[in-house]
Amino acid sequence: MVHIIPTVTLKDGVEIPVVGFGTANVKGNQGATAIASAITNGYRLIDSAYNYENEGAVGEGIRRAGVPREKLLVASKLPGRYHQYDEAVKAIQESLFRANVDYFDLYLIHWPNPKQDHYVEAWQALIDAQKWGLVRSIGVSNFLPEHLERLEKETGILPSVNQIELHPFFNQEEQREWHEKHGIVTESWSPLYRAKHTMENETLQYVAHKYSKSVAQVILRWHYQLGAITIPKSTSPNRQLENISIFDFALDYEDMEMIGKLTRPDGRINGQNPAEYEEF
Repeated sequence: MVHIIPTVTLKDGVEIPVVGFGTANVKGNQGATAIASAITNGYRLIDSAYNYENEGAVGEGIRRAGVPREKLLVASKLPGRYHQYDEAVKAIQESLFRANVDYFDLYLIHWPNPKQDHYVEAWQALIDAQKWGLVRSIGVSNFLPEHLERLEKETGILPSVNQIELHPFFNQEEQREWHEKHGIVTESWSPLYRAKHTMENETLQYVAHKYSKSVAQVILRWHYQLGAITIPKSTSPNRQLENISIFDFALDYEDMEMIGKLTRPDGRINGQNPAEYEEF
């Protein structure tokens, strides 16, 4: 049985599933097998990045799964070293060649790298790539409101999606509110935090027991009810199925609040503050 995952419509009209498959560190033959398994299990959004060095595995996983390309949403991200306009255009083209697809459904700038100060130039390259038909929807990742405001001021166009670190220990409430006000869909990376920490958390265990669900399912349901897209990663077919089996229950208000209160100021997994952190 293939699970049907609900979708959300982005500001540019592209419909995107509310749960996708994350592929960081999923590479080679094992990676292609895991990606094919995810697609077979019902995942339709596949999230990759130039810096994951696995766009080829994504393309191979798609080929093995045998699901028509138009039924899938393939996403990738532009690395910091290619933010200058001409380099960004070539990087997008290279990503397409690696994945063996004619277009991306979603393409993001991976990090703003504000010290380098080329992210507006990179954004203009994505805007043009969308006009040329290389990308259906364009967005960013790890951008703060100050970066997003500058994109709008200098290009007149805001991203459809901002993929940010978001999990129960860093709930990004103010950033999510900013997104909602400006029509940007929030996408959560590392939605389950670190598995060991979340699985042992007493609050999350309590809520999971209440609904007869796993801790991971409760966390992913929490994201869904916040209005955020998630991209959990698992190479286990059973875990892949578990991660999309979250639409037959709902967390009540008190439990949503209880999970939200787990957040902390220093909740980032690796302290990667986009105001300072840079990735190339």
